[in-house]
Amino acid sequence: MAPCLATRVVESLGGRYSVELGIDVDGGDDEIERWALAATLFGGRISAKIAERTFATFEDAGVHTLAAAGSLDTARLIELLDAGGYARYDFQTARRLQAIADALETNHRGRVSAALEGSADDVDAALRALPGWGPVTVALFLRELRGVRHGIDPPVDARALQAGEHLDLLAAGSRDALARLRGLAGGAQIDVRDLEAALVRLSLAHRRGIAECAGRAQCTLLACRV
Repeated sequence: MAPCLATRVVESLGGRYSVELGIDVDGGDDEIERWALAATLFGGRISAKIAERTFATFEDAGVHTLAAAGSLDTARLIELLDAGGYARYDFQTARRLQAIADALETNHRGRVSAALEGSADDVDAALRALPGWGPVTVALFLRELRGVRHGIDPPVDARALQAGEHLDLLAAGSRDALARLRGLAGGAQIDVRDLEAALVRLSLAHRRGIAECAGRAQCTLLACRV
């Protein structure tokens, strides 16, 4: 029952954001750089749809990395951000992308992948030091890199835990949530990152309405993709 429900969650809600964007983070550092740019956009005060559209706009313009974005002048960056739908936050986001590029050049040879060296604490600290990269962006970025680099194995996202409990896939307050999540994904023959991302999507889609939903296999969100 649980593996079937896990599969249904991924099929209904979608899995990794990186895969949806056509990024293969398992494919090497260049793909990780693309994901870092996308994660930066997703981490801003903007909807996922606008972040996706803006990432596609950057890609079409030949801008595939944070370093490349930061090398553009402010007017060109704002032009691309506006084309993606960032009109309200275009200047702020342009300056943030430039600041991130500067920080990467100063501390990590211009590449986010270079910040993934060292212990888990070192990686977390290096990423949080990037301008505008708060806990949400860092968690999103690392969640989809789980297992790609040695030592990258962050705790299960709190929103995934909430959704997992809502569906009765994870026990409330469980200390072995990641092991349980891996077991569910293995039983369903899906990537654990897809399952965690799907659970995060479910939590975000429910927002405050999760308490009113019956949950388990009767969850109202398992019939539609968001």
